[in-house]
Amino acid sequence: MPERDSSCKVKEEIEQLREEIEYNNYHYYVQDSPQISDAEYDRLLCRLEKLEADHPELITPDSPTQRVSGEVDETFEPVEHSPPMLSLRAIYQEAEAYEFDQVCREGLGVGQVDYVVEPKFDGLAVSLLYEGRQFTRAATRGDGYTGEDVTANVRTIPSLPLRLPDGAPEDLVVRGEGYMLTDDFRRLNDERERCGERLFANPRNAAAGSLRQLDSSVTAARKLQIILYHIAHAPGVQPERQWYVIRDILPSWRLRSPANWAELCTGAGEVVQYHRRLMAQRDDLPYEIDGIVVKVDRLDWQRRLGTRTRDPRWAAAFKFPARGALSRVLDIDVQVGRTGKLTPVAWLEPVQIGGATVRRASLHNQSEINRKDVRVGDRVLVERAGDVIPYVVEVVQDERTGEERPFRIPDNCPVCNTTAVWSDDEKTVRCPNLSCPAQLKERIRYFASRAGMDIEGIGERTADQLVERGLVEDLADIYALDKDDWLRLDKVADRTAENLLEAVEKSKDVPLRRFLVALGIPLVGEHVAELLSRRYGSVQKIMQAHEESLLAVNGIGPEVASSIVTFFSSSDNRRVLCRLLEVGVSPRADFYGAEGPLENVTMVLTGRLDRWTREEAAELARAQGARVTSGVSGNTDYLVAGAGGGSKLRKAESLGVEIIDEETFAEMLQQ
Repeated sequence: MPERDSSCKVKEEIEQLREEIEYNNYHYYVQDSPQISDAEYDRLLCRLEKLEADHPELITPDSPTQRVSGEVDETFEPVEHSPPMLSLRAIYQEAEAYEFDQVCREGLGVGQVDYVVEPKFDGLAVSLLYEGRQFTRAATRGDGYTGEDVTANVRTIPSLPLRLPDGAPEDLVVRGEGYMLTDDFRRLNDERERCGERLFANPRNAAAGSLRQLDSSVTAARKLQIILYHIAHAPGVQPERQWYVIRDILPSWRLRSPANWAELCTGAGEVVQYHRRLMAQRDDLPYEIDGIVVKVDRLDWQRRLGTRTRDPRWAAAFKFPARGALSRVLDIDVQVGRTGKLTPVAWLEPVQIGGATVRRASLHNQSEINRKDVRVGDRVLVERAGDVIPYVVEVVQDERTGEERPFRIPDNCPVCNTTAVWSDDEKTVRCPNLSCPAQLKERIRYFASRAGMDIEGIGERTADQLVERGLVEDLADIYALDKDDWLRLDKVADRTAENLLEAVEKSKDVPLRRFLVALGIPLVGEHVAELLSRRYGSVQKIMQAHEESLLAVNGIGPEVASSIVTFFSSSDNRRVLCRLLEVGVSPRADFYGAEGPLENVTMVLTGRLDRWTREEAAELARAQGARVTSGVSGNTDYLVAGAGGGSKLRKAESLGVEIIDEETFAEMLQQ
């Protein structure tokens, strides 16, 4: 009986670990919003790997250990990777570096191995395709086997050559990392804060979010960098060593490599010394790195060592420890976000971590508080997830005095006293009151942001004043404000007030997908809003949709469907929505409109158009029912080609896709 109980506990722990890892995979790779640090994620994965190694009968095909981390966003065209883009095994201790070296030496049957070591740039892995020496396609790693086509966005990176010089292979697949300089990241977040938009957690997530933009002009404005380090396919090119690849071959093709930062090390001792030196320099670097990458230098030895399910045996990511320090929890309070989510925050004794003073840290949710047993008065280890977001790692149990106080999120919203709604697993608790003042401030900022109604001039400070001065009690009140109301705000003069009135009026004509995003429906971002816009075509039909209908939409699962129904079931939400429509807000079915002359037609736009920008033309096509994608494939019906069509034009010709000019496109819109 005890053996059976033990087996059940192991199975339960494995299932819980898988759920946590998949939850964090989704937020890290798809939402670009990490919930825990890389170190804590790796600890979860290592624990799962150990349990599965001890109990192989419990391994399932869908376990996170059986595939490369990541998901494919259906917003982008899929790209198959051949060979797959594998992850790297993470190691943290110097002893593990010596073990890695020992495994390589024993696997090769040699006494000494040379390694190429280089900084592990904290960005987003990409694969680039050149055909006829012309840059043709870029894709993210995705799940390792299928990535997302981000060609238009990668094309905006200034350091990337769009044509390779003579002497380079005619056809080439090369892989590397898209990343963002720290100063550019800070400028981007400063701008987003001024506009009331969600801040990026760290440069890695800023780079990921930029490369996965639907509008490549947004990517171009964010000054991304790219570094390339691996040749996946190059007929006629047979280098012997990785050192030659990054030092000689890639630079000769005008591809930026990490040669200036890399070193050639003999044995684990030199690898460890390089790791120590780079860790001491990390705060002075103009970009974020979270460790070093160690690769066997000889490529024939790499092939002999081969790969495991998830990672190559000949390479490892030797991570830096997360920046952390000990502090004390002085108090815990609860913040209310724009979707009503109640998030516990620990107020700490000020402590320096990685050059920044940390005074508070996220506790995520009640489930995390319970799991870590965090109490007011506890001595705690604090780290910065992705070296940016502070969070409590663990409690120093040995320093407890008995005076520490347990904490539980209150059952009522701390701002408006409305009864909160808890999820069964205690990972989510929300205030359902749409007019809650704390929630309302965040909702106004998000409602007016570029992703929503795009009302220029309403940022954090303006939203706070609108609520605090009683001018706005729900979102619809924004449209009832007159010039005198705007003039009551600090630093708002005549010209500013007129601009605000004009921006508010202009926002009434809004695409349905952006209106849905602006409402702040929990779990409804741009992608889900697009799906809803295509399926229903009007906000009234979405309001009336039941869960069965929503679940029939490809891409919408039970949790999202339930969230949508719950949101529109609220009498307060319906009242505000009706008021918005009454004051003249007119959401139009732009994305995959309900019916139109281009219904069920898949289009791609390329080159420079005369009548419209490409984004404007795409909006028009979607309004008539078309599906507009970023890449040409066998499923594309038409390519609308303006001046300078480039690789998309060539690909459409090779696939036999019908190519039309701007005039023909305009005629199709009028049918």
